[in-house]
Amino acid sequence: MLRLLCSLALLPVLGLARETPVADAAALKAALKQVSPGDVLILREGEWPDARLVMMAEGTKERPITLRAATPGKTIFTGDSRLRISGHHVVVEGLWFRDPALKEGDVIELRTSVHDFAYGCTVRGCAVTASSSGPEKGTNARFFSFYGTGNTLEHSHLEGKTTGGPTLVVWLTGGGEGGHVIRANYFGPRPRLGENGGETMRIGDSSTAHLNGHCEITGNLFQRCNGEVEIISLKSNENRVAANTFLECEGAVTLRHSHRSVVENNLFLGRHKKYTGGVRIIGEDHKVIGNWMVECDGTGPRSAVSFMNAIPDSPASGYYQVKRALVAGNAFMDCAASLTIGVQNNAACTLPPVDCVIRDNMFVSPEHRLVTLVTEAPGWKWEHNLMDGRSLGVEGLPGVVAGAPNPWPQRPAEVARSTVGVVWLK
Repeated sequence: MLRLLCSLALLPVLGLARETPVADAAALKAALKQVSPGDVLILREGEWPDARLVMMAEGTKERPITLRAATPGKTIFTGDSRLRISGHHVVVEGLWFRDPALKEGDVIELRTSVHDFAYGCTVRGCAVTASSSGPEKGTNARFFSFYGTGNTLEHSHLEGKTTGGPTLVVWLTGGGEGGHVIRANYFGPRPRLGENGGETMRIGDSSTAHLNGHCEITGNLFQRCNGEVEIISLKSNENRVAANTFLECEGAVTLRHSHRSVVENNLFLGRHKKYTGGVRIIGEDHKVIGNWMVECDGTGPRSAVSFMNAIPDSPASGYYQVKRALVAGNAFMDCAASLTIGVQNNAACTLPPVDCVIRDNMFVSPEHRLVTLVTEAPGWKWEHNLMDGRSLGVEGLPGVVAGAPNPWPQRPAEVARSTVGVVWLK
């Protein structure tokens, strides 16, 4: 026995991972008192009702500390179960939170207190799913909240949220610097909430809109995310939304309180569902490039691309003027409203978008008007755009060529197969 104990004590020194079985929240707390970089804590299979797990640990980039299910998908948390993570280089794998009962707060939260955040941590192959039949208003709960810096959510499955509050939020407060990665996840159906606060994802908030988020949202699949007009709401600067698929989503990727963000190489496939849109532009120096907007039937702020009017001397929660946006290399195919310029949220929004560039795009929609000018837009440049529709809306402009494309571009199904690769978790 003494020889065995000595051997176990030498494992961290020798650089070998030590695996520790964990039966409940109390056992996890005890195991964390002796954990070392490279160790793996294995949660038992079965149901964990109303479990509150707190994971504070210090791993390294080369030797993270891992908390994982004994068998992915068979460690199932129910009721008011929650997971809190802080420290450096912690990895969580294979957990399923089924039908969470919380009315406020978060199911998974990358902090353990207002001072203890997560840094360089990863949540991988986990799921948070709800099966309630309709929206529940008046609550403010979330499935997942980022705090800290440089964390990752990947290959995970978030579906069925009906309560108020975004499905996922990145918070840029209290010392967190953003720089998070959200990649190759499935964001499943979310029904209409009928009020503000139904975003699938929000990066920042109005109070931190002046900060740089530096978040990467890449390679995800969003399916019927219909909570409200904003599928993704960027409320911080310099974020990138790339190579995602938005399938039958009633809304748009909204650059809400944001500057210098990039939306590129995404597929917005509406399949002629009502209210399906693409990108809504607010703020300065954004780039919307290389996207496919296909069969999107939204109009106004849910157009394939819409430019919002602004409020003079806007408050942080209002609408900043669009300046110097670049919309280039996109394909608009059979959309009800391909491009709408000067959308007004209310009568106070009187400042038009200015000094924008529309370059090298293709607009094809034989049954619809392609461009809707709600207000005049000074200082715009139109360069090398091909347009074929019932009416162009910008007849006679230099930089606009009327006529059908030749050769015809890839069909939507081919684009969907070639644009992104998302791991499905069900």
